[in-house]
Amino acid sequence: MRLLYISHSFPLPGQPLSNVGGMQRVAVGLHDALRAHPEVELTSHVLETSWERTPARMVPFMTRLLAEIPRTVRRERIDVVLFSSMVTATHAVALRATLNGSDTRLAAIPVGRDVTLPTRPYQWLLPRVFSALDRAFPISRATGRECLARGLAAEKMEVVPCGVDPRLFSAPADREAARAELLRMVGERGGGVGENALLVASVGRLQRRKGFHWFVDAVVSRLPDDVHYLLAGKGAMEGEIRAAISRHDLGDRVHLLGRVSEEELRSLYRGSDLFAMPNIPVEGDIEGFGVVMLEAALSGLPVLAADIEGIRDVVLEGENGHLLPSGDAEAFVSRILDYHPDRERLVEASERAARHTADSFSWSAIADRFVEALAPAAGAGIAQPREAA
Repeated sequence: MRLLYISHSFPLPGQPLSNVGGMQRVAVGLHDALRAHPEVELTSHVLETSWERTPARMVPFMTRLLAEIPRTVRRERIDVVLFSSMVTATHAVALRATLNGSDTRLAAIPVGRDVTLPTRPYQWLLPRVFSALDRAFPISRATGRECLARGLAAEKMEVVPCGVDPRLFSAPADREAARAELLRMVGERGGGVGENALLVASVGRLQRRKGFHWFVDAVVSRLPDDVHYLLAGKGAMEGEIRAAISRHDLGDRVHLLGRVSEEELRSLYRGSDLFAMPNIPVEGDIEGFGVVMLEAALSGLPVLAADIEGIRDVVLEGENGHLLPSGDAEAFVSRILDYHPDRERLVEASERAARHTADSFSWSAIADRFVEALAPAAGAGIAQPREAA
């Protein structure tokens, strides 16, 4: 299958955290898995940029694609054009006319906010984009429902989850050494953590929907003094998070790590005890999936996550963590305290989380699902959709 991959979500070469987020992780991870797949000949048009520079570079990139995609399709005899999000998939409307009479199929991967973005012109355009596509692969059932509500035909849709690379994330062979490395990293940032503390970690952009400000304010404030919260990421909510820290005098137990390197991210996962994904609902800003939960669980962290939106497709109760009612501070506090005194239980949960994630979400397995779904389209007709998980 000759596949053309289109994405605006790649980081700068050699700087994997210059443009980081769920959409970016999906775009890069799937690209690499498809490139390695024995049944795929991959050609790519991707925008490599920092997060800050993305808005300025998007317009020229999207403009170039109008000419580059048809030219590449003809030159490489492309069977399928796969857009890594609905942002670049907006080109499908023009391409449908340009490629009229061609056997080339158009497919896209809706990831969440690229579907729900509350901008009137964009929402007007989406039904026309869905009409122009041959296939759509939303990353969760929640994202799929948003696509159907905006005009995607059910027979075009197949839910395919995100993946994770076991070569990048794994549980530590020596957890004590991993803990020591994490404590050293936190100490270099001016934080002090006791060796026997229970460490709860979160990773992500500091956005309202992530619920980090709520978690500090309503949950961490009620936990024992030997439970520490480590938060990696930058974003607009940092001021509210710092205000919550100050309000409850949590400066010695909440550690804002800011933007971390890839190696520091692995240290955070491997040295912590639990991973929190405390999302809250925000209109027009859906959590499409939550790739960081896969990275954490594969590293041996049981996940405590809000039971909303695409998160539900990541966490299997009792296997890689627990789903808890969004905004229910008592539920989060209670579950953390379940693990607080019982380190043997924590070790067992860690092993289950890593095993389940490796078995269910490796990128190679996810790439197989895309190839299986798209391969018939490379010949004649559209593949019959698989029932959503």
